[in-house]
Amino acid sequence: MAASHFSQFLAEATVPEFDTDCPMSADCLYGLYVSWCLLKGLEAKPDVTFRAAMHREGIDLHDTRLRMVGPAAADYILSSYPAAA
Repeated sequence: MAASHFSQFLAEATVPEFDTDCPMSADCLYGLYVSWCLLKGLEAKPDVTFRAAMHREGIDLHDTRLRMVGPAAADYILSSYPAAA
């Protein structure tokens, strides 16, 4: 069975971060997802669809315990803080 669009996103753009006092917020995770989609040439699903998919993937959006990595992380950071570019 092929990996879902969302599980592929999680595998490519996040890594577990169990020892953190500041887990990534749901809004930040969605922003990372949008950046990932843009880099992949995919149309991002609406936030409500994304949140339901994260629930199905076992991600607690109140305590994600994830860290962003890879090209999508760089894109998200630069897009979020344009003065840094």
